[in-house]
Amino acid sequence: MNIPLEDNFTDVIGKAQRGLEISDSDLAKKARLDASAIRKLRRGHYDELALFRVAPVLGLGARALADLAQNEYRPEVREIDGLTMFNTPYHDMTVNAFLVWDPKSHEAIAFDTGADCRPILDRVKRDKLTVKLILLTHAHPDHIADLSRLKTQTGAPVYISEREAAFGAETISEGHEFNVGNLNVKALLTWGHSRGGMTFFVTGLARPIAVVGDSIFAGSMGGGNISYKEALKNNVEKILTLPDQTIICPGHGPMTTVGEEKAHNPFFVGRI
Repeated sequence: MNIPLEDNFTDVIGKAQRGLEISDSDLAKKARLDASAIRKLRRGHYDELALFRVAPVLGLGARALADLAQNEYRPEVREIDGLTMFNTPYHDMTVNAFLVWDPKSHEAIAFDTGADCRPILDRVKRDKLTVKLILLTHAHPDHIADLSRLKTQTGAPVYISEREAAFGAETISEGHEFNVGNLNVKALLTWGHSRGGMTFFVTGLARPIAVVGDSIFAGSMGGGNISYKEALKNNVEKILTLPDQTIICPGHGPMTTVGEEKAHNPFFVGRI
C-alpha cells in the first residue's frame, strides 16, 4: 500500500511555528532572514540557506527537514504476519485503522475504525478472525467515524482514554494492559494532539508494534492542539524510547519505525 507522507516540510514548519507561537515576522528576525524568505518557504519554495537558519529557531533538525523538502525521506515498512493497515478516505484526506491478531488463535484487536470499517470486517471474515477488543487512540471524528458499525458487527468491547469519551466506550488509564491470545497490549498516555491520546504498545508478534494515533507521523507529528510542549515530551519519552525495530502505526500516512523517526523526523532528530 503506497501511502504518501502526511506532511511536507511546510507543514512541519507551520506546526512548529504554531506550537511555539512564533509569527512569520518573529521567525524572520530570529533566523536573520527577510520576511520574503519566510513567505517563500511557507509556500513550498526550497531555499537551503533559509531552511537551515529557520530549523534551529523552531527546534527542528535542519538536515532532516531538508531531506523532507527534497523528497529524500520515505520509510519502507512492510506489514508483518498479524498486522494489517486500512486506509480510507475522509473528506479531503485519508485516515488509517489497524487490525492486529494472534496468528495462532486468530483472536484480533481493531485499533480505531477509520472512515469506513467495512474493509476491516471483510478481512476479519476472510481470515476467520474473532475481534476481541476495539481500542481507540483518540476521539477525533475521522478515527471513530464508523465505531457504531464496528462495535455492532463484532460485538467487541470498546476502550478509550479516561480523558476522552466515545459512545459505547469504556475508559482506561495509562498502564492498563490487555491480553488477547499471545498478544500483550499496554496503554501509554501520549496526549498533546488530543486531551487523552493513547499509544498502544503491542508485543507478541515478530516485531513490537506501537499504534500511535496522531501522536507521530512518518517525518512529522500531529499538531499540538492541546499542548505542543506535552506532545513533544510524550512522543520522545514514551514512543521513541521503545525498541528501534518497533513498527509505528500512525493515524495518517505510511507506517514507519522508532529507529527511522529517531534518525529522520525533523521534530525528534537530536532529542534522544
